[in-house]
Amino acid sequence: MKRLTYYCFLIWAFFSPLDILGQRLTRQEIYDTIQTMPSFSSYHDNFLISGIPTNKTASKDNSDIKYQISFKQLVTRTTLPLNSYLFVSYTQKAFWDVYRRSSPFEEINFNPAIGLGKPLFNKDGYIFGLAELKMEHESNGRAGEESRSWNRVSGAFHTPLGRRTTLSVKAWIPFAYKDPHPDLLDYVGLGEVKVEQTFFSNRFIGEVTLRKGLEDWKGSLGAKLYYKLFNNSGNQYLMLEWFAGYAESLIDYNRYTSMVRLGYVIKSTDLDILKTR
Repeated sequence: MKRLTYYCFLIWAFFSPLDILGQRLTRQEIYDTIQTMPSFSSYHDNFLISGIPTNKTASKDNSDIKYQISFKQLVTRTTLPLNSYLFVSYTQKAFWDVYRRSSPFEEINFNPAIGLGKPLFNKDGYIFGLAELKMEHESNGRAGEESRSWNRVSGAFHTPLGRRTTLSVKAWIPFAYKDPHPDLLDYVGLGEVKVEQTFFSNRFIGEVTLRKGLEDWKGSLGAKLYYKLFNNSGNQYLMLEWFAGYAESLIDYNRYTSMVRLGYVIKSTDLDILKTR
């Protein structure tokens, strides 16, 4: 009975939102952090990974390199109403058929955005979440039948579920997307849910992202495993990624993809203010 009680305590401590083994940042500490943080920083992960399909025989024609560049610029620092701040961001994701003859780029997706961010606090004055409201555009920069673009107003909420777990929920209202792909929402849906779990003092980090399309079971499932090679490597990791589903790229939004890739990532620290001290 004592052993069972001990294990139950460990499980509760692992996921407890009360952070019994750590302290969340206070309101003043958060505002001080925002005032002193670099105005230019990474937004999403920046990575270079390479891999093969898992649902067909791998070859040089269907293996690729995928990379992403993402950054954010703070325009203001909690000087707007409700102590919110204004930022602009840019994310570029590319699929490079480097193993094919002449190594052409299969697809490049561009995602600029402008948004408002606001930290949220509980009644005791400790941070419990971060909210974002953005206007986003995403396109592949092509013309004619291969043109893919859509616009959306998106809202996101990020919150710690415990000392090692972070939940992110994002929803969007799309507009100006129906020509020439009126069925886009059947595959990308109206939102996504992401859960990130840290293991062994940031040595391992696991992440799962789920999207549900509007039609049948179309959507996507993405899983990532980060491994820090060295203790002094900062936010640099080795990343293993598996993506299964639709709309990994805009050009093939209605084509099922299952890819596993491995490579180097500079992991985003954008949500580090939610972590305990």
